[in-house]
Amino acid sequence: MANDRRARAFFAATCVLVSAGLILQLVLSATAHGGSFGTARGRVFNFLCFFTVQSNIVVAITTGMLATRLVRPSTAFRTFRLVGVVAIVITGVVFHIALRDLRELTGWDAAADFILHSASPVLAAAGWLLFGPRGQVSARTARLTVIAPLCWLAFTLARGTFVQDTSGRDYYPYPFIDAQQHGYLVVLVNVSVVAALFLGVATGAVALDKRLPGEVGRAS
Repeated sequence: MANDRRARAFFAATCVLVSAGLILQLVLSATAHGGSFGTARGRVFNFLCFFTVQSNIVVAITTGMLATRLVRPSTAFRTFRLVGVVAIVITGVVFHIALRDLRELTGWDAAADFILHSASPVLAAAGWLLFGPRGQVSARTARLTVIAPLCWLAFTLARGTFVQDTSGRDYYPYPFIDAQQHGYLVVLVNVSVVAALFLGVATGAVALDKRLPGEVGRAS
């Protein structure tokens, strides 16, 4: 019971911090001057289209739900729980390796950036490693997790052909999927690598789940 309370407290703290980071970044995006889109509505919608933001939203929702009840037998919840953990961990790693130095941030922008790209991946991974819940993922769950990033990639590529930024260029949120710059063949290769990476990490998480200690929220 004490471990359950610690787990709920950790998940609640993660939910609160990640939600605060999302709200802060939303406000900053809506009130920003310049950028890729000239209107507040365009900037807010674009904010919601980032993979990082969607990953953090899933983390906030799933940890919030775990803070109220640890055992959740729904396949949909278990899939989204794994999607959140895998997506935000991959996001954090890719950001710090390839994207961190693309722009220099200060003040509240730096604070929001730190929460969404650094604190959230660490807390999501730590929460899963420490508290699980264990025994609620499977090979099928791992396969289902790939649907979310593939849907995001399809939407983003389609959107890029219809949406232009303030400079008139087709808009893609990340360099590796910029079809206008690289061409669709290169982008499709990049997408395949990302999908394989996502599936590989999810499958590894399932294998690791069977070896990690702890009974918190274990399904019967």
